[in-house]
Amino acid sequence: MAEIDLKLTGGRVHLPGGPAEVDVGVARGRIVAIGKLGDAGATVDCTGLDILPGVIDSQVHFREPGLEAKEDLESGSRAAVLGGVTAVFEMPNTKPNTDSADAINDKLNRAKGRMWCDHAFYVGATNHNAAALAELERLPGTAGVKIFMGASTGDLLVSDDDNLARVLASGKRRVAIHAEDEARMNARAGERIEGDPRSHPVWRDDESALLATQRILRLARAAKRRIHVLHVTTPAELALLGQHKDIATCEVTPQHLTLAGEEAYPRLGTFAQMNPPIRSGAHRDGLFEWLRQGVVDVMGSDHAPHTREEKAKPYPASPSGMPGVQTLLPLMLNHVAEGRLTLQRLIDLTSAGPQRVFGIAGKGRIAVGYDADFTVVDLKARWSIEESWLASKCGWSPFTGMTLTGKPVGTFIRGAQVMWEGTLAEAASGEPVRFEAVEFG
Repeated sequence: MAEIDLKLTGGRVHLPGGPAEVDVGVARGRIVAIGKLGDAGATVDCTGLDILPGVIDSQVHFREPGLEAKEDLESGSRAAVLGGVTAVFEMPNTKPNTDSADAINDKLNRAKGRMWCDHAFYVGATNHNAAALAELERLPGTAGVKIFMGASTGDLLVSDDDNLARVLASGKRRVAIHAEDEARMNARAGERIEGDPRSHPVWRDDESALLATQRILRLARAAKRRIHVLHVTTPAELALLGQHKDIATCEVTPQHLTLAGEEAYPRLGTFAQMNPPIRSGAHRDGLFEWLRQGVVDVMGSDHAPHTREEKAKPYPASPSGMPGVQTLLPLMLNHVAEGRLTLQRLIDLTSAGPQRVFGIAGKGRIAVGYDADFTVVDLKARWSIEESWLASKCGWSPFTGMTLTGKPVGTFIRGAQVMWEGTLAEAASGEPVRFEAVEFG
């Protein structure tokens, strides 16, 4: 057995076969032993705590370059590790768009020595770069291709079937999809009511989401291309996606599982505005039902911060999006505490699920040979989300003041203790995520 640099002891460790009271030994950034272990270079006492595989958030917008007033790679990743997240996939709607090799390399260079967690960057599909995507998706540090079927924050948009087919025909890795139908939303723009964000889900209605999901499934099957539908908001979409698991995976977000429009819009106004929208309590309950049925593969935060000043503009001049990377795990641990899903299911959605969907190399489970990525949590901690805890540059959260049960205590990335009880390591040490499709053929 290799000499052990670090030992986590005393906690309940969530292994692929279930929880066990064992030690975990780490050497040179990887897990080398699980069981009753002897001396180690350093020991972390996790008595009374649960040790989960490192949480992976596969949808964040950290806004750099070009929009750093809202967020940047340093502040966004700091929020991530404070919330127990060990790796993120960052989205391409920056300024300029991340739609070329130069843009990907620029982000990777910006991340060096500044990002606290491991990271990968999506390349954005456009009507002009389809032919290059097969090459771009294989660049090291690239999470894959992202398609915006409906206009959201930024100007990446591929909305017509011909160009969508061209994008899907270029490359082999799974493509991430923002599925809202642009033509339907354009036709329904008159449904927006000045000053009333409650009209946001009326404008961007269920049918605009379902129609786009139906279209992309049809096109993906014709192209024999795997897809991943992001931030699903309607039970009808999940019912449909459940019939196409051979080609399609999907994600839900904590905010769509936590907020209900009837309460959120009167209380939060435009601060509840996002794309696709927060919908009704019935929608929220339906998402949980399909989550329990096993259709959902991944939990992502869709962390999409804007400044308070921007969000305070009257609807519909207000931008869509809310922060969420730091609150993803706390919100979902609270749902576990309140019996809406099991801890085992949450672990799969945030670690093994992203590994399977995206072909991540060496992450996603606590097992010998894997990266020593751990999220240590106190399942019994009762606490409230305060603004002083939030690290995002935007400084606000729709969940401020909410009392939760379950809290991230420690974040370990490749054997380095990056966060413990709210205190960060001395320096950021995130590295690019590795992918099987890129590393091995």
